[in-house]
Amino acid sequence: MQLRYSFRLDPTPMQRIALARAFGCARVVFNDALAARRQAHADGLPFISDGDLSKHVITEAKQRPDRVWLCEVSAVVLQQALADACMAYRNFFASLSGKRKGPKIAAPRFRSRRDQRQAIRFTRNARFKVGEKLTLPKIGDIAVRWSRRLPSVPSSVTVIKDAAGRYFASFVVEVAQHPLPQRQSETGIDLGLEHFAVLADGRKIDSPRFLRRAEKKLRKLQKALSRKQKGSSNRAKARIKVARQHVKVADARREFHHQESTRIVRENQAIFVEDLAVNGLARTRLAKSVHDAGWSAFTAMLEYKAKLYGRTFARIDRFFPSSKLCSGCGTLAGQMPLAVRKWDCSCGAHHDRDVNAAINILAAGRAERRNACGGQVRPSLAVAQADEAGSRGSAAA
Repeated sequence: MQLRYSFRLDPTPMQRIALARAFGCARVVFNDALAARRQAHADGLPFISDGDLSKHVITEAKQRPDRVWLCEVSAVVLQQALADACMAYRNFFASLSGKRKGPKIAAPRFRSRRDQRQAIRFTRNARFKVGEKLTLPKIGDIAVRWSRRLPSVPSSVTVIKDAAGRYFASFVVEVAQHPLPQRQSETGIDLGLEHFAVLADGRKIDSPRFLRRAEKKLRKLQKALSRKQKGSSNRAKARIKVARQHVKVADARREFHHQESTRIVRENQAIFVEDLAVNGLARTRLAKSVHDAGWSAFTAMLEYKAKLYGRTFARIDRFFPSSKLCSGCGTLAGQMPLAVRKWDCSCGAHHDRDVNAAINILAAGRAERRNACGGQVRPSLAVAQADEAGSRGSAAA
């Protein structure tokens, strides 16, 4: 399977200028490709093919006086930017026709030099080298903060500049699966806001609430930013301070997700979670808390780590009534507002709402796995009892 390995870069001032030039050229090629196809559509002309588009926005553009500076960067950077534009159109058309699953995708939009995230991609054709430093064509040897070894030769590297002005190298590498020793334990996970996650064995993981804890400092920094004159150097410095505080929150949340997901995958042979509608929850009054929890990123980590380490991972239907279903007798309770954290069933069982939901998620996951593996779904045949109604005599004649 393919994974991404990201490392921090420390480019020199001259390399930062070269990277900025590459970011700008990639952005111009992307925008030129979009403009050409939009103009052809407005003029009623046929759709421009990928090959003709490459000839127009790269090959011929390099010979024009207003685009001659495209020759100053690696050709692979320009080709990959054009490939991104073509892929954006393919995804858009597939979404319109219904071939692409998920929510509808809007038409590609132009990239701005003011976008907080800039990125360029180098493939093997660019002949980049990975050693003590990262060697990129027409940029040079960039110092890398290596934190671990790459498991294999990378097929591509993406250089990213984030909103806080930090530079990263993201390598795509092929990783072999490393199955962990078999475990007898399995778990279901109920994700929430009061507790970040509750496991079927009753263990509760507290929610760190990274954004909530940083709100006081963020409020102070954002207030200082709002007082700076637009376009001034002081405003640019204040914006960087706000962005750095946000990336601290994001980095802390990501580290927490990695630690907890790795622990859960190591301790359990099978993991089952609910397929939550995060987009819908993000439109409610709980939006800030939902985004602060980061459920989607956490479940994505569980999924790829389970595949990497030979574990079973599955998602349960989001409409499954895990909280209202008694895990003891199977009775479905009535309406249950979020304020109700504990409840009693008619069978006499006393339930913690979250623990009960995790137990039900585990049971539903096991049942779905048996069905998927060809288990018995229909009820088995049985001998008719003597007191059961039989056929009429006329029917047997």
